This record gives sequence, C-alpha cells and structure tokens, in this order.
Amino acid sequence: MTTSAAGEALRREAFALPDGLVYLDGNSLGPLPVAARERLATTLDAEWGEMLIRGWNDAGWFDLPETLGERIGRLIGAPPGSVVAGDSTSINLFKALNAALDLAPRRGLILSDTGNFPTDLYIAQGVARSRAGVRLRTVEPEAVAAALDEQVAVLMLTEIDYRSARRHDMSALTAAAHACGALTVWDLAHSAGALPVDLAGADADFAVGCGYKYLNGGPGAPAFVYAHPRHADRIGPHLSGWLGHAAPFDFEAQYRPAAGVRRLRVGTPPILAMRALDAALDAWDGIDLDEVRERSLALSNAFIEQVEAQCAGFDVALASPREAARRGSHVTFRHPHGYAVIQALIAHRVIGDFRAPDLMRFGFAPLYNCAADVDTAASVLAAILREGSWDRPEFHARAAVT
Repeated sequence: MTTSAAGEALRREAFALPDGLVYLDGNSLGPLPVAARERLATTLDAEWGEMLIRGWNDAGWFDLPETLGERIGRLIGAPPGSVVAGDSTSINLFKALNAALDLAPRRGLILSDTGNFPTDLYIAQGVARSRAGVRLRTVEPEAVAAALDEQVAVLMLTEIDYRSARRHDMSALTAAAHACGALTVWDLAHSAGALPVDLAGADADFAVGCGYKYLNGGPGAPAFVYAHPRHADRIGPHLSGWLGHAAPFDFEAQYRPAAGVRRLRVGTPPILAMRALDAALDAWDGIDLDEVRERSLALSNAFIEQVEAQCAGFDVALASPREAARRGSHVTFRHPHGYAVIQALIAHRVIGDFRAPDLMRFGFAPLYNCAADVDTAASVLAAILREGSWDRPEFHARAAVT
C-alpha cells in the first residue's frame, strides 16, 4: 500500500497542530485535541466555578474513572466493566503485577524481556524486592516463549517495543504462558490507539497503558488498568485506597474492596486531566482501528522506502522490523549522531525524537498524519544529512528530555 493509498489524515481537523509543522512524535505525546480547550473551559467555569464541590455528583466527576475506562476499553478489546482510568502507567503496573503474583502464590518468577521499557523493569524490580521469594528474569525478546516454564508466575511484556517498534504476539505468548500456569501483564503504551488490540480475544489477564501517546490525552494524562473479569473480584489491592473501597463515603476503618475492577481505584481522580482525556477520546468516535492500522503501515512503509532511497551513504540504518506485521506504528533509524540529527530536524519543523544510544524515532498516527508528512520528513532528513547541517554545537547540546 502506498502513501497515496493512505489518503489524507482521518481527522486532522480535530487537532490544534501548528501550520507547516510535521509532527511525528505522537508515539511520545499526542497533539492537543481542539475539543479539549472547550471541555476544560466548561469544567473550569461551569463545573468547578459554579458547582464547586457539587461537581462530584452533578457533573459526574466521581464516575469519570469508570466512564473513561469504558471508552478506552472499546479501543483495546476489553469487555465492559473491566477497565478503569487513573493514576500513572507505573502505578497501575505495580497494582497489576502484585495482583497477578497473588493469584500465583506458589511461584515467584516475573519473566520479561531485555527490550522492555525501563520503568516497567524498575517497577518489577521494586515489587521483587518487596516480596519474599520473588525475582525478575529478563531474556532477549525472541527468547520469551522458550523461557516460559513452571517457575514463572507472571509474564510481563510491552506489546510494542518503545525503541524499535518490534511487536510481540500477544495471543500466542498469552496462550503459552497459560499453558505453563503463568499469568500475563501487558503494557499497551505503544498499542492503544495505534493498532487493533483484542484483550478479550487474547485472553490476557491484566493490562496497563497511558493516555498521553496515541490517545492524545495531554502531558501526564491519566493511565488505565485492565483486569480480566475472572480475576477482578479476587484481587486484594496492594494499594488499597479509599476510592477503591466498597463504600468510600461510609468512612469505615477497615478496607473492603469494591466489586470488580473498581477496586483498582486508589485516590481522588484528577478531574481536569480526565476531562482533557475525555475530550481527546471523542476523536476516536466512529474510527475503524483496522483502517488506522492499514494507514499507519502504509505511511511507515513509505517512510522507510523514502529514507533508505534518499539517505543512502549517510550512516542511516533501519532499527525497526522491516516486515510490517511485526512492527507497531513508529519507525526507528540508527545514526551515530542521532540526537543532533533529530535536533536539526526539529529546527526545520519536523518533530521526531531520540532514544539512547543512537535511535531516531518517527511515529505515524493516521488521525492527523498523512502522505505529505512522510514526503516532507524524508526530504528534510535527507537534506540535513547531505549538507551536514546537523553538526552544529547547539544541536549536540543535550536537553533534559530527549
């Protein structure tokens, strides 16, 4: 499929993207949805401003974690009532890992891969330190299936590698984990909103993900956590916060978990952030995720072809799987001075990002990216490399966020 077959962006008018900017970093932070401005203004003025504390009831604030959970659930193939929004991906991973370990009490091994996102591994390390007899083992991504055995309690994986976009086979690995008696925890940070996800069809046990990448909920947007309905009422939350209580406003001294996934709520939800995420999810109404996937692969395939054709001889090498089915919705290239090249691109109004040690990432989100973005990004990258304009002191100076 060519970039012309991908057509125009599916819903570019829904986003406040500056004119003349090519934004290929929605895999890290989605752009501002136009609807979020009005939604936040309404929340500030008509709800917080006028209703004050009555907003918890009259404006539906209290139920937003479940309301958003339902909306996100439809994008990740989750059955009704199995997703709740709130907290961060890291905190939700902590909840899910502990819940899964509790359901496999005779085992003590968390299995993951060496390509997993560092915070996932850090959380798993912390969980292992806090629980007697629990340890974390990592193997190469290709070796995960072979490493599953009767010692594994939890298989913890990110479906799409944050660097290379390599894709794990969720259904096959979940089935393999279940066959040896293990449970699964999937991180969907680079999956939700990027490609069709079918948690129910894959029979996944738990999943987590963020709201600020392809879901476009804003910097630090609330995350989400999924628990399979067969597990939800068996979870004894390790973060047993008051809004996960069965009757939080009875103010009982002893914790009683709420029914189902609601028990994975912890503290007071951030209403402004949740309203922004709610507005962002409007852009997904009526969108076919199969079409999103088809278009993102058309865009990324064309980008690979154009970069390799135009940048040959300039130390650029593909770091993502060439086979489209094995790749998520971003493309990564290596370059010895990748950081400086990305900074030069940004100066030319083409936004990608860098991941150490030498990786240049470019995300393709068909809601707002189109064929013209591919053409411009590839040609600007080629010009920067050909002219050597990346090799300036200001482009080599590392900022705190890369």
